[in-house]
Amino acid sequence: MSILYDERIDGALPKVDKAALLAELRQRLPDLDILHTTEDLTPYECDGLSAYRTTPMLVVLPERIEQVQQLLQLCHARGVPVVARGAGTGLSGGALPLEQGILLVMARFNQILEINREGRFARVQPGVRNLAISQAAAPFDLYYAPDPSSQIACSIGGNVAENAGGVHCLKYGLTVHNLLKVEILTVEGEFMTLGSDALDAPGFDLLALFTGSEGMLGIVTEVTVKLLPKPQVAKVLLAAFDSVEKAGRAVGDIIAAGIIPGGLEMMDNLAIRAAEDFIHAGYPVEAEAILLCELDGVEADVADDCERVRAVLTKAGATEVRQARDEAERVKFWAGRKNAFPAVGRISPDYYCMDGTIPRRELPGVLRGIAELSEEYGLRVANVFHAGDGNMHPLILFDANVPGELERAEAIGGKILELCVKVGGSITGEHGVGREKINQMCAQFNSDEITLFHAVKAAFDPAGLLNPGKNIPTLHRCAEFGAMHVHHGQLPFPELERF
Repeated sequence: MSILYDERIDGALPKVDKAALLAELRQRLPDLDILHTTEDLTPYECDGLSAYRTTPMLVVLPERIEQVQQLLQLCHARGVPVVARGAGTGLSGGALPLEQGILLVMARFNQILEINREGRFARVQPGVRNLAISQAAAPFDLYYAPDPSSQIACSIGGNVAENAGGVHCLKYGLTVHNLLKVEILTVEGEFMTLGSDALDAPGFDLLALFTGSEGMLGIVTEVTVKLLPKPQVAKVLLAAFDSVEKAGRAVGDIIAAGIIPGGLEMMDNLAIRAAEDFIHAGYPVEAEAILLCELDGVEADVADDCERVRAVLTKAGATEVRQARDEAERVKFWAGRKNAFPAVGRISPDYYCMDGTIPRRELPGVLRGIAELSEEYGLRVANVFHAGDGNMHPLILFDANVPGELERAEAIGGKILELCVKVGGSITGEHGVGREKINQMCAQFNSDEITLFHAVKAAFDPAGLLNPGKNIPTLHRCAEFGAMHVHHGQLPFPELERF
């Protein structure tokens, strides 16, 4: 992989005597499970972005919060870096371990502590799977709205760390909009409560600040999430288009008509064919793009909204609009979308999943730009994304065994993210920055903003021991990134010359 972060961050970390640290951990925490041999450490060398790999020095798997607290206190006193990991489904290298650090795995904290029907909330440990919350709340006709495609496996602690989204977040919001309270441990091992059981809390909104902080500010130990009543009815329309540009414009037309779907997703032909071959969802494989639009609520409103959306889609140039005949077909439509990533994995040795967000009005132009980059770099790109909120997930197909293809995949990925910023968007919508997008942070933010981010990090973690080298680039890294673009005459944003 190319250098996506400042190596001096790792170089500045203290050298840790592994044998001495292991002995001290065993003495102070005799019941803590610790992995230290090469064969035991190897499964933890990456998260869902498997192109980046580092073998951790030690992996610890606590079962009690007191163990986490004592571990943090010891690491803080000894200056040992700590990287927290949940289910390991992240896609930006956010849980990539350090050779000179401890990987703290929180997966064993997987208990649902309370489902409160009257208050419509659930208290859960950080290792609880996203889908498990809705399954536990189902007997009370409640559910947890944010539903990442990885919801069957991803943990709520990781969702908080990345501010995860999902196909139904257009109407119901991201993780940050569905939290009441988070209990955390600071790097010093002190307990803190962010948010409250009420709808609002006094003082600064530290809960929002912490959500999406990628494990750099503290360790999640408990999460209180909002639960919503299950909609009385949900209907899905599938619309086929003969061009991705028409489908992109239709997205804006639906929102402009004053309709907020429960979900509004888009897939291009490459993704359609892959998903259909894998799931057999009934997708029209000849279409250049499809939209899945779900309307939910009470029966009368949903029926009216379905007719209005059908009219908008037809006017926008849809070649076909059909409604799921029953609940089974509705589930099948969504299964195709939610399994698009593994489906694409069946047609290519490797793929690189990007995550950028753009204003809805820019969808047609950005899709054209991605097509041009695909042709320029000679790599296929499958587009699958949350169209309603402009959160794009281009999947760049390549073969790591072919010399140069991995580097080309990285290059086109960076260009796509810079294109997102250029049209007023962001380099990430829900996957986070991690190690993957450090360079593109320099395109998104200027030096004053990046300095402020470092100040926030220092307020929680002055020694920089929690997940170092992620999310926030050094100013020197940004200077090198800017100089690289100047050298090639491609500097995307003039303010980079300030570094």
